[in-house]
Amino acid sequence: VQLQAFGGGLVQTGGSLRLSCAASGGRISRRGMAWFRQASGKEREFVAAITWSGGSIGYADSVKGRFTISRTNAKNTVYLDMNSLKPEDTAVYYCAADAGRTILSTPYSDQPGHYVHWGQGTLVTVSS
Repeated sequence: VQLQAFGGGLVQTGGSLRLSCAASGGRISRRGMAWFRQASGKEREFVAAITWSGGSIGYADSVKGRFTISRTNAKNTVYLDMNSLKPEDTAVYYCAADAGRTILSTPYSDQPGHYVHWGQGTLVTVSS
């Protein structure tokens, strides 16, 4: 599965962006999906995740209440809606997919090692 993230850009503090992650070369309907981000000089960190069924969704504390992850399996796409953006949200955002071997009751994972397919990243810059 190849993942391509897009939708990043420059936005002012308090603004909004929608990131999309389009999959090709395979279906993501049975894969857990996640967004991670990496700011310059920092380690990659978890942002949000959603299981293949959509039954378990989780967010980093830093984005809870501002970001929303969703998926449209028919379009083989995952989204990250980002509102009330802050300068500290500036980072390259990566989407990721797991191996598709979890069962319905498996909760989302916030661990990078759980995900086996990664997109190339899209840059989000929030100006103050």
